[in-house]
Amino acid sequence: MDMIYTHFLRLAASEPLSLKPGEPVRITIENLSSVLCCTPRNVKFILRKLEEQHFIQWKPGRGRGHHSELTLLQSLNDALEFNFTALLSKGKLKEAIELIGSVKIDDLMREKLMATLHQQMGFRSYTETASGQDTLRILRSRQLGDLDPVSVYTAFETYLLGQVCSTLITYDADTDTFLPALAHTWECNSDHREWIFYLRKGVRFHDGRVMTSQDVQASLQRLFETNCSSLWLYRDIKQTDVISDHCIRFVLHHANRFFLHLFSCIRMTILPANHDSNQTLVGTGPFQITEMSEEVIKLTAFDAYYGIRPHLDQVHIWFLPEPASHDGYYDLPGTDRLSLPGSNHETPHYIDYPALGCQYMLFNFHAPGCHHQLSFRQAMRIIYDPVTLVNDLGKNRITPSSSFLPWKSAARHWKSASLDDAQTLLKQSGYQGEPYLLSYKKNKDSDVAEWLQQRARQIGLKIELEPFDDYLDVVKTSDAPLILREEILEDDWQYGMIHFFKNQSNTLHEYITPEIQSIFDDVLDEFPRLPHSARTELLEQAEGLLRENGWMLYGCHMNKKAELHQSIYGMQTSEFGFLDISKLWIKNP
Repeated sequence: MDMIYTHFLRLAASEPLSLKPGEPVRITIENLSSVLCCTPRNVKFILRKLEEQHFIQWKPGRGRGHHSELTLLQSLNDALEFNFTALLSKGKLKEAIELIGSVKIDDLMREKLMATLHQQMGFRSYTETASGQDTLRILRSRQLGDLDPVSVYTAFETYLLGQVCSTLITYDADTDTFLPALAHTWECNSDHREWIFYLRKGVRFHDGRVMTSQDVQASLQRLFETNCSSLWLYRDIKQTDVISDHCIRFVLHHANRFFLHLFSCIRMTILPANHDSNQTLVGTGPFQITEMSEEVIKLTAFDAYYGIRPHLDQVHIWFLPEPASHDGYYDLPGTDRLSLPGSNHETPHYIDYPALGCQYMLFNFHAPGCHHQLSFRQAMRIIYDPVTLVNDLGKNRITPSSSFLPWKSAARHWKSASLDDAQTLLKQSGYQGEPYLLSYKKNKDSDVAEWLQQRARQIGLKIELEPFDDYLDVVKTSDAPLILREEILEDDWQYGMIHFFKNQSNTLHEYITPEIQSIFDDVLDEFPRLPHSARTELLEQAEGLLRENGWMLYGCHMNKKAELHQSIYGMQTSEFGFLDISKLWIKNP
């Protein structure tokens, strides 16, 4: 950003100075030195430059006791918009994104700048060469999280890993079967205690090295060395035998009918045997990472990919400095471009893709309070009523939830609950009017938190709000007794649910007691050894414990949304409902 704009924006946005366009303000050099973070001598130089470019009018005070006068000739919004547009016109997308988060902006101006930025997203075709380069820009409303397969915990990062890396096999949700990936076939003995995978030949990592069985063995060993939170699922593995470069055998302590799920999940992403977690991630997937920073991650199609090369040549994912919108932007600008929300043109086209999972409320059983009483949790069940939640707030909250699985929730007969019953239960719990803190994700769940606060107030329950300023703070433990969160499951929903109940580092395990955890352990201990239908029954039993004891309150199922252009083809949903960018292609004019 031009420094002269930076200085002006600091002046115009300064709360202590309270400057308004056209209104002279008496001020001292010392005041300006503090705001501009420079010496008094430099202040005079900056003021001269600002005056030359008609940003301000400056009348220095004459003599002791006479104050100087400063008048803004432009508004903060005008200067901000002009500079923002200038940066975009020069292709300085990074600087433009940084500008949005550098000063306080009112909501209307933020929406205007976001609309302008949105127009820079989408498809770009560079035709300097005969082959051309097709690039897709995507805008994300938060910074990038952990991309290590061992510890990744958020849906978007898990999806992104699937574009950069590969597993031995993949799960196909439509047929509930497993498909070849890095392994072209596999087999097990009759008692499900010995599994052999046969690897494809000639598969290369992004750094050019050929993948072998040693990389598979090292990837599994890494789970144990890092004490991965999903380790319980791999406890049955007794030994790993590298039979050859393209054949690997796993010998188990016990029969395991769930074994294939463990080698199609993101934890068993195959990385090079010499993988360094401090270096850029190297995988075998359709895209390779060519640039990575806090502002952007750039993916380039991997020409040596063992599968079908992506149609797109590059995908640039830009991250905003703070949350703005939670829709995914895949829009492709063009002559017939669909307009943005709030514009005067035609309504944009959206694609909706419901994701498995739901929004829910947990209780922090490590914090003292009446929530240790079942009657209090039953009162909260009525306050956080799924039917009323969907009816009152709507948006992407599509159906009430009584399970992580939408088809289970749909089978239930729903009716609204009465707050009068909640008031009776609250009195039974021994509640004495003390405030209860509610932890939730800022912006995304603010409307739910305020809705809960208002409903609780009607029966005399005081709820105070604790928003997470940063999306990634969600992994930090809160002292709040009430926790509002969302869980999105993998397409392999059995894996997603057992991972939720057994993952030792997720939100559930942060807040339940060891006694509650032992109950789930007892119920689910035989899970891997059972056939599909019996595993389903165990998961239903575990969810039943959550409902009956009020340890977790289901809220609603959520719907994801992406804004699209008419010329995008090959639209398929990937893991967690995100669009599979490896399948997208653009119909050029």
